[in-house]
Amino acid sequence: MNDLSELQNRLRDQRPVPWDQLPDFALYMDQVLSYMDRQVIRFDGDDGLTAAMVNNYTKSGLAPRAEGKKYSREHLAYFTAICILKRVMSTRDMDLLIRKELEGSRSIAEGYETFCASLGQALNLTADELSRRAQDSTLDDASLADAAIHFALLSYAAGVASSRCVALLREKEPAAEAQNGKKGRGK
Repeated sequence: MNDLSELQNRLRDQRPVPWDQLPDFALYMDQVLSYMDRQVIRFDGDDGLTAAMVNNYTKSGLAPRAEGKKYSREHLAYFTAICILKRVMSTRDMDLLIRKELEGSRSIAEGYETFCASLGQALNLTADELSRRAQDSTLDDASLADAAIHFALLSYAAGVASSRCVALLREKEPAAEAQNGKKGRGK
């Protein structure tokens, strides 16, 4: 099996576990780090989640603090989203999006399931596109370069769309904060 076939299979098959299959008991840091390696698609040499990263994400408020020295399924949900999103956006943008996804009555479980469904769609689209490209060409260096550029440009286009959506959300934040401030003063 060539490397692109392996990639295609992983894009189609490897997914974070559903909410109800996340461990419902507390994990220590080393267990969390080991678990997260199975939650995301990684290849040799890719940097995974480290204890320092976990500490930074919790210290900055991007993820909830540990309960003692133990982490729950909620933490695993946050870390799964963070590990995937950190490859394509800033911590500041992740913070905004995670907060927006969990506003109102949406639970962490619902937010996680929505995230995983959207991730599954994106991975399937990419696997389909990879399959089309592999069928249409030989796997020589020029074809691999063409494929790499194609996927980089798709990433660029999706990144532009994502950045614009984040910017629109940020534009609404000061208005929402001002309105909340007025309500607070009026009480």
